[in-house]
Amino acid sequence: MLRVGFTGWRGMVGSVLLERMREENDFAGIEPMFFSTSNVGGAAPQEARDGGALKDAKNLRELASCEVLLSCHGGDYTTEIYGALRKNGWKGFWMDAASTLRMSDDAVIVLDPVNADVIRDGLARGVRTFTGGNCTVSLMLMAVGGLFRARLVEWMTTMTYQAASGAGAAKMMELVRQMECLTDPTRATPSQNALEVERMMIEAQRALSLPTKEFGAPLAGSLLPWIDRDMPGGQTREEWKGMAEASKIMGLEPPVPIDGICVRVGTMRCHSQGLCIKLSKNVPLADVEQILSNSNPWVRLIPNERESSIRCLTPTAVSGTLNVAIGRLHKLKLGPEFLGAFTVGDQLLWGAAEPLRRMLGILREHVGN
Repeated sequence: MLRVGFTGWRGMVGSVLLERMREENDFAGIEPMFFSTSNVGGAAPQEARDGGALKDAKNLRELASCEVLLSCHGGDYTTEIYGALRKNGWKGFWMDAASTLRMSDDAVIVLDPVNADVIRDGLARGVRTFTGGNCTVSLMLMAVGGLFRARLVEWMTTMTYQAASGAGAAKMMELVRQMECLTDPTRATPSQNALEVERMMIEAQRALSLPTKEFGAPLAGSLLPWIDRDMPGGQTREEWKGMAEASKIMGLEPPVPIDGICVRVGTMRCHSQGLCIKLSKNVPLADVEQILSNSNPWVRLIPNERESSIRCLTPTAVSGTLNVAIGRLHKLKLGPEFLGAFTVGDQLLWGAAEPLRRMLGILREHVGN
């Protein structure tokens, strides 16, 4: 039975991963060990089969006893531990939610509904490092990966609307605290008009008392048009990932140009994206819809009309589900080869935990064979 070590399982991604594994009864086929950096010796989750005690996540000998290590701990942990394990001769499978190893030549970014062939090829070549992709990139490919597979995308822009949870639990809580601060001073009475309420809101947002340590600026009732650090050419690193990671996930050679602007918005969970796709040829809209609908079992094609869009094409509609909704599909006035679309999905599921959960199942089958 495959021995799998879990680190970072208390965090948001790790918690969602364990929840999904319990739902799918994945623990029945493995021997799980749970590691911690802050509570060594404490009580492990109920699935632990080694006495229920947490192991030391910095102990290379204990880590190396696992055939698979699955880390949701973050990039700093990966930087400290991964190289040391490999240097000491550990040849197990490393799986990681962090971005640290994604672009390494000896790593495969996993999203098996769209790149199962790339994963199989990596296993055949002896690849031992598998990472989850950037959340917005993974969700974008879940929605329109069928067009990439059909070689119908010449280039694409993606304008993202990313939830607070994509930045971590501390930022989610700061958004909630900001909302609380804005509620009392903007509570309207029947005699107050909209402009008065708006003025009170702006005053509260600009007040020095509003908590902004995590985001650096108000997000509640606003947005932040910058995510991650700056890159050459005016991009942020989050925007750079669109082309770099999508090309690697899909095995696209030459890479397909993808660019856009990534924006943080005041939603708690789920990332949305507005897409402009330059098709390589004029494809009838009905054919595009068929390609997208058949690309994987989780795509939900939403009719391009008002009622369906506002009911089904929102974070509220898809949060906590594996559905990746895509709608607003229409040809743009730019020309018959230009396609507009809007997509939304839960970044804690297909954008983070679910690809790793499914990759663990693939490894179980691979090792068993």
